[in-house]
Amino acid sequence: MAMLTVRNLPDDVHRALRVRAAQHGRSTEAEVRDILEKAAKPEGRLKLGSLLASIAREAGGLTDAEAEYFNQLRDKAPAEPMRLE
Repeated sequence: MAMLTVRNLPDDVHRALRVRAAQHGRSTEAEVRDILEKAAKPEGRLKLGSLLASIAREAGGLTDAEAEYFNQLRDKAPAEPMRLE
């Protein structure tokens, strides 16, 4: 799991985080994790997979035969790693 260090955090912000954490019954670190997660991954965000699935449903989707045809056309060879030479 990744770690993050925040430098030069103003004292009043740190104090406000500690108060907020106490109000929620958790540590300051847990409170900051919760704030960051909600900011980075809001509940109402549109996920690409969901969007593509809804588009396919609206378009009528694929029949099993069509899906099998696309599966046969698909290149099954493993991808080559990028070379930075």
